Amino acid sequence: MPDSVDASEQMIEGWTKQLQQTAARYQAMAERMQGQTVTERSKDGSVEVTVDAKGLLKNLVLADSAAGKKMAEVSAEVMRLVQRAQARIPELLQQAAAETVGGDETTETLVADAQRTFPAPPAEEPAESASDRVRRFLPEDAEETGAPAPPPARPASPPPPQQQRRRRSSSDEDDDFGGSILS
Repeated sequence: MPDSVDASEQMIEGWTKQLQQTAARYQAMAERMQGQTVTERSKDGSVEVTVDAKGLLKNLVLADSAAGKKMAEVSAEVMRLVQRAQARIPELLQQAAAETVGGDETTETLVADAQRTFPAPPAEEPAESASDRVRRFLPEDAEETGAPAPPPARPASPPPPQQQRRRRSSSDEDDDFGGSILS
């Protein structure tokens, strides 16, 4: 019987050691990911964003050339670049996992979760032509095309007042006379 107790203790020690090693590898992966950042830059170099491994914006750089653009264009470019940078996080996680933990079911689950959290950005839409903007009749389009802005919409006129009926009160009734005094 002592042999089976010793064997059980050795088996438990082996499991404990294996769990400690696995935990250390996952800790190394977490530490590696913690320091990771992703930077994306616009084609013209006017906007640059950096996000951390959690997808949080850590740095935003707007070049002087961005001053000549409409703020709506600049903000849309920032958001597009943040999304592009975030979409690269699952790839970084997969690489860090391969180098520290190796491929197992847990890392596959972590990467799949990161892919759901940070999906690939939508395909870039082609730039609108001036005729597209004119057809949409947006106020900012009037400034670009030189066309006058459409007049503001007139508020709807209030409905005609309804005639109110006067309610009869007990004082309106004939008191002691039994009939109208006008009859």
